[in-house]
Parts: sequence; C-alpha cells; structure tokens
Amino acid sequence: MNDKILNNCGYNKKLQPLAAKLRKSMTKAEACLWKYVLKGKQLKGYQFRRQRPTLHYIADFLCKDLMLIIEIDGITHDDEETVVKDRQRENGLKAAGFKIVRFTDEEVLKNLAGVTDHLELLIDKIETSTPNPRQRGTIAVDGSRQFNR
Repeated sequence: MNDKILNNCGYNKKLQPLAAKLRKSMTKAEACLWKYVLKGKQLKGYQFRRQRPTLHYIADFLCKDLMLIIEIDGITHDDEETVVKDRQRENGLKAAGFKIVRFTDEEVLKNLAGVTDHLELLIDKIETSTPNPRQRGTIAVDGSRQFNR
C-alpha cells in the first residue's frame, strides 16, 4: 500500500458522505462511548475520530496515532453473513497495520467502565510494544515522559 495512503490512515474520500450520515445517526452505544470515553482526547490523551472512512470501510472509531480501530457491534452483527463480512473487513484492516478491538452494544451500555478499562490496558500495551513515531510525547533520558505541545 502506498505511503501517502498509510500516512492518512487510508482515508477514503469517496465514503465521506456516508460517514457524515452515520455520524448523525450513531447508535446509543456508539454515542455513549463517544461522549463519555473518546471525545476530546478523554482516553489517555489520544484523539479518536468517529465514523472514519478507512480503506474501503467506515470504522466506528479510529485513533490515527495508535492505528487503533474500535468497533461497536449491534444485534445485526450476529447474522452469519455479517460475521463473514466483518472478518474480511478486519483482515483487510489488519493487513494495512491497524489494530482492531470489538465490543457489543450491550458491553458498552451495561459496562462502560469495564470497556474503558479494557481500552486503557490495550493502549498501554500498544504504547510499550510498538515504536510509534506519531506519538505526541517522547521519552527523556531519565525515563520521564515529555509531551510536545
């Protein structure tokens, strides 16, 4: 895949109108996760984008710095055909370097604190295991974290 596409996390301008429509009609679970966890860099200081056109898909939530996609699956994701499509989509996104985590609507609505904890642990794991040049901070010689503002 060409570097220009990867530098913008595979942004697909052709899907922008559909993504805008989806942002206006988020599910209750998506709206809760957005408002209480992801919006305004609430989650460990990382910026997430909602309904982001990426490659040939629209990711529910995407953090460019972490190459992390969060998907919220409603009841429609239980049908076998949708499960197959989700698997194909996930394989394509992983091949492009994205990490993907999925939660059900029910998990988000009934256990938002647990979902948040899981995401924080995942981000900690990504930060410690992946050299990430797009990260907002740098590690000083003494091991302390310095943030670029």
